[in-house]
Amino acid sequence: MPSKYDEQTRAKAVRLVIDHVDDYDSEWAAIKAVSARLGMTAETLRRWVRQAQIDAGQAVGVSSESAREIRELKRKNAELERTVEILKAATKFLRAGERPATAVICRFIAEHKARFGVAPICRALSAHGCPIAPRTYYAWARRAPSKRALWDTTVTELLAGYYEPGAGGRRLPESLYGSLKMWAYLQRQGIQVARCTIERLMRINGWRGVSRAKKVRTTVADLSANRAPDLVNRQFRVPAPNRLLVADFTYVRLASSANSTFAYTAFVIDAFAGRIVGWECSTSKHTTFVERAIAQAAAFRTRQGNPVNAPQNKAIHHSDAGSQYTSLHLTETLHLHGLSPSIGTVGDAYDNALAETTIGLYKTECIRDDSPFRRGPLTGLNNLEAITADWVHWYNTSRLMHRLDRRPPAEAEADYYAQTRDDQPVALT
Repeated sequence: MPSKYDEQTRAKAVRLVIDHVDDYDSEWAAIKAVSARLGMTAETLRRWVRQAQIDAGQAVGVSSESAREIRELKRKNAELERTVEILKAATKFLRAGERPATAVICRFIAEHKARFGVAPICRALSAHGCPIAPRTYYAWARRAPSKRALWDTTVTELLAGYYEPGAGGRRLPESLYGSLKMWAYLQRQGIQVARCTIERLMRINGWRGVSRAKKVRTTVADLSANRAPDLVNRQFRVPAPNRLLVADFTYVRLASSANSTFAYTAFVIDAFAGRIVGWECSTSKHTTFVERAIAQAAAFRTRQGNPVNAPQNKAIHHSDAGSQYTSLHLTETLHLHGLSPSIGTVGDAYDNALAETTIGLYKTECIRDDSPFRRGPLTGLNNLEAITADWVHWYNTSRLMHRLDRRPPAEAEADYYAQTRDDQPVALT
């Protein structure tokens, strides 16, 4: 801030006090008299007099010259620290060894100008191999947005509708998608956008699909039980629905105010398109728990008009060697539904890979705390059944599967029946 008084006025006021101090009762009286005549406060004049005495060596203190040097050093030090901070922020594009595009530099300036200022950033970058003038930035800032920038803004707002929580604090299920599936999903919605655009905007905004967690073993093999043969031999690709059903179950931790207990979810999956045709939640791992999922699958296919026990299907029910699936009672249940039992090898990571993959998706997409299907803590079986029902419906009718050319399982089955049996309608739910 500029001084209110020029140097001549200050020097005159100090000189009047020092030269005529003997004409007054005290120095303070001289200061009051002179300050009143010249129009400044007595305290201001007193400080000037003290500083003049220090500069003349008549009093102890920091001289004006030393004070100026200290201020200059502080200014240079602050400028150096600011330059270091600017260069730290610009490390990402400075380390490339070449001058970035002007638009990239201008976006960097726009992002950090509130913290450092435009001119200091331009000065620091220019001194380190990225010459740019403040007027270049201001011309860029006044320029109308390009078509690409406008399109990026439109697509970013669209993606934010999926990846950011809505009014209720929950995200849409499509927030589970990575860039490739999100691109495919938008294509199916009629939005023609490049895949690289989705990848770039998701990376810029820190959006990413969900990643699977470590698998936990839940079924324990019963080595003493008589087991059915392995009729699948890891060949999970089948030519039609109802030829191969795979089954498995997993645990889910339930939270309560007192302690934590476990519930279990069993799935029956049709290997043709990976559709979940039966599921059941229970707090017990008893054999009847997995039998209910099998019965539900058989009833579901019957309601569709595609019963699993149709002679042409020769349907197989494949599972791991867990004690629930090797029990005599379950084998009898399978025969009643027209299913041939098949048990995978013991201790083999691939003995029931398709079912384990689906369960991995279930744990990752539905059960995790940040899942868009969660409505709060899982305090009871009713909460677990509610989110499982939501997830299974979305999984079957909406979730895009890479192996199905990015179609949902229900759509893949419907396409199959449309091509092979045009006279028979197929329900999607």
